[in-house]
Amino acid sequence: MASVKLEQLIEKLKLVNLTPDIDVTGIRITQTDVNRPALQMAGYFEHFDFSRLQLVGFVEYTYMEGLSEERKRKVYDELMTYDIPCVVFSRELKPDPIFLEIAHKHNRPVLSTSKKTSEFMAEAIRWLNVKLAPCISVHGVLVDVYGEGVLITGESGIGKSEAALELVKRGHRLVTDDVVELRKVSDDTLVGTAPDITKHFIELRGIGIIDVKSLFGALSVKDTQSVDLVIKLEDWDKDKEYDRLGLEEEYTEYLGNKIVCHTLPIRPGRNLAIICETAAVNHRQKKMGYNAAQELYTRVQNSLARKRDEDDE
Repeated sequence: MASVKLEQLIEKLKLVNLTPDIDVTGIRITQTDVNRPALQMAGYFEHFDFSRLQLVGFVEYTYMEGLSEERKRKVYDELMTYDIPCVVFSRELKPDPIFLEIAHKHNRPVLSTSKKTSEFMAEAIRWLNVKLAPCISVHGVLVDVYGEGVLITGESGIGKSEAALELVKRGHRLVTDDVVELRKVSDDTLVGTAPDITKHFIELRGIGIIDVKSLFGALSVKDTQSVDLVIKLEDWDKDKEYDRLGLEEEYTEYLGNKIVCHTLPIRPGRNLAIICETAAVNHRQKKMGYNAAQELYTRVQNSLARKRDEDDE
C-alpha cells in the first residue's frame, strides 16, 4: 500500500508541531481523504475512518470548549485509542491542556496550521492525491511544450534525449529524462515526475551526463507535469502505412488512462523538436475545438459538392 511520511506533510504544508517530544519519524499516512472528527467528539465512533488525517476546525473546536472536563477526558481518550496518524488544528487554534495530555499518553502527534479549515483540507487532499496515487515507471522523456506535457517514448538510442535537449534550447522545460514516474491522480489525469536521483539530468550518448538546470537555468526545468500527449519514435519502415491526415486519434494507455499518441517515423533530416512543438500546439488546438484535419476534410467535401452542382447545371 502506498504511503507518505508524516514528516513530509509537516514540511510541505508548514505545520507547527505542538507535541515536539513525540517522535513522528515512523508515522505514515495511507489515505488521501481528511476527516473532521465532529461526530467522534459527540461520542459516535461507528464507521470511524481513523487512518485518515484528523482535522479540527472552528466548529469542532467550539464544541470541544463547551464540554465538561469529565466528558473531554472520556471522548479524547476514546479518540486517541484509535491509531490515527495525527490531529491538525486549523486557524492556529490551540488545543486545551487535557487534549495535549491525552495525546501524549497515546503518543499521537498534534499539529497546527494558520490556514483556514477548508483551505488546508483542499491543499492537503490535493498533495496527498499526488503522493499516494498509483505509480509506474516508464522509459521515456517528459517535456513541457507550450504548457502541454509531451511524453516522448521509443527504443533506446533512437533520439529521445536529443529531441528533449533541442526543445529545452528552444525555451521549453524538461521534467525528466530516461525514467518517467507516472501517477494516476484521477481518471482523467496522469502526472509525471522524475526520480530524485536523475532529476534535471540528461544522458547524451558520446558526451555523457549533463545537468540541464545548471547549463540552461532554473526556467529550463520543471518538477511535475500532467501528461497530455505521447509521441512514440520508431525507425522508418518504408512498408508501413503512416497516418497522413490525423482524422482519427490513436491512443495509448497507462494505469487505465487513455492518452493521445502519435507515432513518428525517424529518418535523417527530420527535425524532431519542431515536430514535437507542432504536435503539442495541434493537440492544444484540438482541445480548444479546432481540428485542422477535419477542416481540410470539410473543405474537400464542400468542393466536391460544388463541382457536382456545377455538373448538374
